[in-house]
Amino acid sequence: MFDFENPADLQDWRVVNDGVMGGLSRGENIRTDSGTAVFRGTLSLENNGGFSSTRTLPRPHRLDGYDGIVLRVRGDGNTYQFRLRLDSSFDGVAYRYTFQTEADTWVMVEVPFSECVPVFRGRMLSGVDPVSPGKIQQIGFLISEKQAGPFRLEVDLISAYRR
Repeated sequence: MFDFENPADLQDWRVVNDGVMGGLSRGENIRTDSGTAVFRGTLSLENNGGFSSTRTLPRPHRLDGYDGIVLRVRGDGNTYQFRLRLDSSFDGVAYRYTFQTEADTWVMVEVPFSECVPVFRGRMLSGVDPVSPGKIQQIGFLISEKQAGPFRLEVDLISAYRR
């Protein structure tokens, strides 16, 4: 899906910070000279803030028949969420998968669609259909959970897998 070797791979990614609700967190996406993407910034809990995210612009990802996503990431020891959205809306139901990073260590993270939890503004939802891979329109990352301070998540690969 994305390996960031091509600079155009990062053009369709947008940052959404807690400023949409008055918070002061800051995040940005950059591409490294080695062809990876870095989502970095500072998480602030001031003004009821506490999240920073990055996600693709809405488009069909054509993941029908796949069982999940595999990520190759290098983090900072913080906990992150990989997030999916099944529509093109800015706000609404997202499906999250939480993973822990190891500081300065490349790890492979498998994200089974069956383990992605429906949420709305951080609250788990019940009575919502599970992820339908063929409907995935947006993918992205989010950091929250009161992890104030600097953050950095380097992404080398985002790929779909079948079992």
